[in-house]
Amino acid sequence: MPRTIWSGAISFGLVTVPIHVASATENHAIQFHLADMGRVRVRKVCELEEREVAQSEIGKGYEYAKDQVVAISDAELRELPLPTAKAIEIQAFVPLESIDPIRIAEGYYLVPDGQVAAKPYKLLREALGRSSKVAIAKYAWSGRERLGLLRVRENAIVLHAMRWPDEIRDPAAVDPPNEKVSEEEIEGALALIDGMTQDDLEGPEFTDAYTEAMAKIIEAKREDKPLPQAPEPEQPGQVLDLMAALTESVHQAKASRGEDADVHQMPKKKTAKKQPAKKTAAKKATKKTAGRRPRSA
Repeated sequence: MPRTIWSGAISFGLVTVPIHVASATENHAIQFHLADMGRVRVRKVCELEEREVAQSEIGKGYEYAKDQVVAISDAELRELPLPTAKAIEIQAFVPLESIDPIRIAEGYYLVPDGQVAAKPYKLLREALGRSSKVAIAKYAWSGRERLGLLRVRENAIVLHAMRWPDEIRDPAAVDPPNEKVSEEEIEGALALIDGMTQDDLEGPEFTDAYTEAMAKIIEAKREDKPLPQAPEPEQPGQVLDLMAALTESVHQAKASRGEDADVHQMPKKKTAKKQPAKKTAAKKATKKTAGRRPRSA
């Protein structure tokens, strides 16, 4: 069972569901330490007293001017004058497709806290599942109020942290290109998407190759063995013919899945039909004058 990171309740109209929160994800990446043939540690030093301080002496503070700090205790944070400081307050229900995925962040499992919470928890879970909607809620953690999304995952209710609208940058900030593409090129890209479509995210291409490679390096260094050789990366070439690149990509996608690469033919560029050449006026004139006798002088 993952450790509890927050305890409170879900507020759903006049219904209250006591819950505690546990992380829904875990990190399997290899962790490094600072080292110089030995551990390099960071020591916390007070600038005013010029001495190392213990964690128990460290609190939170807001610097409103240079060397002017307002101290805020953990107890004061727990007693914030906000209803969302102790409860996840559901504000509305919306279709999931109405939420831009860029606003959705990390996920947490909401676990019913005791037998008294079991029935209202199941009630909310069943209602959410049948409604085909997600709940939008507000809650306050870690010194700030947040927006969250509640959804059902199997038998659990999941809370996803959400970013506020003003935290999302306008796409115009990255100056997206505005190049023209033809219908044939779009159809070619759709054929490539079709060739790369899968029903799930199972397979070797969805494993963490970086962590596996790092584990091999660490093991080789522990046993004083030669480091594994990295494969030569393919150098991306300059795309001169976009349709040719799409066609080859479709063939490769089909071949990698053991399918016939010619199942979906790529669209061919449309070419204008050749019109028969018009007879010149000179030829017409020749036909009209043919057989006439020259005038006598």
